[in-house]
Amino acid sequence: MKKEIIISGFGGQGVLSMGKILAYSGLMEGKEVTWMPAYGPEQRGGTANVTVIISDEKISSPILSSYDVAVVLNQPSLEKFEPKVKTGGTLIYDGYGIFNPPTRKDINVYRIDAMDKAAEMKNAKVFNMIVLGGLLQVCPIISVKGVEKALYKTLPERHHGLIPLNLEALNAATLNKM
Repeated sequence: MKKEIIISGFGGQGVLSMGKILAYSGLMEGKEVTWMPAYGPEQRGGTANVTVIISDEKISSPILSSYDVAVVLNQPSLEKFEPKVKTGGTLIYDGYGIFNPPTRKDINVYRIDAMDKAAEMKNAKVFNMIVLGGLLQVCPIISVKGVEKALYKTLPERHHGLIPLNLEALNAATLNKM
């Protein structure tokens, strides 16, 4: 099993954190992992993306030109990465940040309303965990237990009290196949 994933959106949406948690989860489960972030000079508001590869075997290169899965959280990311999803691959997009939805018919497309769910949970900071939960529903490459271990590893100890809320958000995702 090997999955090549791109997660992309605006800075401040938790894109890099989501990739880091995904990568750490893979490590916690004994998988081979690469994590390669890319972002503009703006820390918040500029575009950011992260490539994560999780595999049962050695990974030859972290550099990719196409992906098994793309998670896109804004229109510029959709325009850039929709064409780079492999035929038969998966694209997940947040309905809040996309004005012109995906058009490809040769890939599996899912809409997740993570921003709405985060508002319903009264905490915008769990947005990325809802998105990650949606990803794991359609592509169960790691377990929720692995994510929990990764949260304890990646979050500063002063934020460990938020882990139950993050796990609740992870399980709150609802996807709609388009």
